Amino acid sequence: MVETQTKSEVFNKISRVLIVDDSKSMCAFLKKVIDADPAMSVVGCAQDAYEAREMIKALDPDILTLDVEMPKMDGLVFLKNIMRLRPMPVVMISSLTSVGSSVSLEALSIGAVDFMVKREIKSAEQLKEYSESIRSLVRSAATAVTPARAISGKIQATNQHIDMPLLKKRFETTRKLNENLDKVICIGASTGGPEAVKQVLNYLDIPRTAIVITQHMPPRFIRAFAERLNKNSRYIIETSYDGAPLLAGRCYVACGDSHTTIQKKGKELICKLVDSDRVNGHQPAVDVLFHSAAESLGDASVGILLTGMGNDGAVGLKAMHDKGAITMAQDEHSSAVWGMPGSAVRLDAVDAILPLNCIGDCLTELLNH
Repeated sequence: MVETQTKSEVFNKISRVLIVDDSKSMCAFLKKVIDADPAMSVVGCAQDAYEAREMIKALDPDILTLDVEMPKMDGLVFLKNIMRLRPMPVVMISSLTSVGSSVSLEALSIGAVDFMVKREIKSAEQLKEYSESIRSLVRSAATAVTPARAISGKIQATNQHIDMPLLKKRFETTRKLNENLDKVICIGASTGGPEAVKQVLNYLDIPRTAIVITQHMPPRFIRAFAERLNKNSRYIIETSYDGAPLLAGRCYVACGDSHTTIQKKGKELICKLVDSDRVNGHQPAVDVLFHSAAESLGDASVGILLTGMGNDGAVGLKAMHDKGAITMAQDEHSSAVWGMPGSAVRLDAVDAILPLNCIGDCLTELLNH
């Protein structure tokens, strides 16, 4: 009952929006468009990052719309500061964020929720469509992310040193999947995750493993994200598809508009796409992947939860841990937002809490014994 009430409060709340754009005309346009939605209210318009910083302190907005190209401080630099000091949903609205561009992926890696490209409007019909697209995007940002009070992740000091001899002993008692594949590594991430995932994969060198990744990201960016990862990894990386075989040296990034799970098909293991409701506000959801790994793989899997806003993946990681899987969480210091990994730590769902730059090396050492 309490959970239902909390969700209702979130969805019925009027979202307070701060617009950050150096163009006065764009600020006026966005204010008019967003204020037309009864679920949202623009509380201010800032024309540079320094003005925005003071307005965030004074007005405590729920959501930011943010331009990239601004005077005094670049929008991407300001986005990094926001995610480090005061995480919140940020929607980029800029002429520089065309679909699939490197700027788009960079901002997503920092923690932006989504993008909208500034358009040249030539008709009333285009204006209507564009205005509704902006409202829909900002509205979605408000409902897809856990409120700020659940983000900080502050807990009592935890031993963040890994006991390698103990973990090696644990690995020796766990199963190997078959003669060709030792383990399947499942990775979950959200805010700040694209760069975190990239760094982990860059350090992984474990030939007899397969990897499945669920990264919270707008569906239209996932393929470009997988292609970007594929350039520097030792694994062959692509987006998941229904029936994709889990083979050594293969890595699948969960595609959008469905959940990616791991299932048994005879003697084989495959990715199975499930078209069901959002879980923890996300589709794909990390919890869905982790729960399927616990069920289908048990102790023949490894679960890793990286930086991210909210708590998606924490319960699923606990399920993997309880089935004997080795589980790891990124530490607070190296996380853009310590929501998801912090939630897993509180559930006693992890065997090791590690800085980002240690996770890949640690797994490589453990799994190549």
